[in-house]
Amino acid sequence: MPEHLPAISKPCHDFAATMIDALPDSPELLTGLRRLLEAKDAFVRAAVAAHRQE
Repeated sequence: MPEHLPAISKPCHDFAATMIDALPDSPELLTGLRRLLEAKDAFVRAAVAAHRQE
């Protein structure tokens, strides 16, 4: 992974870990984690696009 991308994806990872620790297993937790993954992917794509424009 390029050097600038872990700073984008790590906060999403950390938040996911917090939610896994804080909430019981449920379909809603899985939905939230799935959507967080989708959001993380979008954030990383935005960072990649911004990096290319520099």
